[in-house]
Amino acid sequence: QVQLVESGGGLVQAGGSLRLSCAASTRTFSTYAMGWFRQAPGKDREFVAGVSWSGSNTVSADSVKGRFTVSRDNAKNTVYLQMNSLKPEDTAVYYCAARSGPTIATKTFQYDYWGQGTQVTVSS
Repeated sequence: QVQLVESGGGLVQAGGSLRLSCAASTRTFSTYAMGWFRQAPGKDREFVAGVSWSGSNTVSADSVKGRFTVSRDNAKNTVYLQMNSLKPEDTAVYYCAARSGPTIATKTFQYDYWGQGTQVTVSS
C-alpha cells in the first residue's frame, strides 16, 4: 500500500507560480511511475504531467506544455509539479498518482494509488 500526500496548493494571481509536492510513503518509490492529474468543478479528472520511475522521461498535456514541469527526487520519495504562468483555467484540485512500473500513463484507470488532492485557485 502506498500513501500519497500532496501539498503546496493555494490561491495565486494569474501569471504567478506554485510548486506542488507529493510525498509517498513507500520504500520502493523508485519502482513507481508518477502522474499529476487535475479536476475542475463539473469536469472529468484530466492528466497534467507524468514522470517515469527513474525521472529520465516526462510527458505533459498540451494545455500545460512550456508552463508546468514535473520532476522527482527518489531519495526523498517525492514528486513535484512546478507551475508557472498560471491561468484562471488552471484552477482545479490537483492529484498525484502512482502506478507500478517504469512507464508513464495518461489515463486515470492506469494508476494504482491516489492522493487526497490539493486545491489550486488562480484569480484573474
